[in-house]
Amino acid sequence: MPRKTVWTEGQDTQIRRLRTEGASWDVIALALGLARWTVIERSRVLGVERPPANAAAVVDESDRQPFPAGHHESWGAINRGTCLENVPFRTPGTIR
Repeated sequence: MPRKTVWTEGQDTQIRRLRTEGASWDVIALALGLARWTVIERSRVLGVERPPANAAAVVDESDRQPFPAGHHESWGAINRGTCLENVPFRTPGTIR
C-alpha cells in the first residue's frame, strides 16, 4: 500500500507557481520528488488543474548543443544548494 503524502504549504505553493508558469506535470513531479499522478491529484484538490490561458510557453531547447564541461549554467545547476555552490569549475589537471 502506498504511503500517505503529507503535503506542506511550500509544496502547494510550488505546484501553483510552476503550473502558473506553464510547467508540465512531469517537471513539477520531478521538482517535488514525487510521482506524476500524486502531483496531479494534489493539484485537483488545490484547483490548479490547467495552466491559465496566459501561461508562458515552454521553451524548446531540444536542438541546442550541449554545454561544455564546467559551463557556468550547468555547473551552477548541478551544485546549487551544495557545499560547492559558487565554487568555480576546475579543469582536471590544473593546479590553482
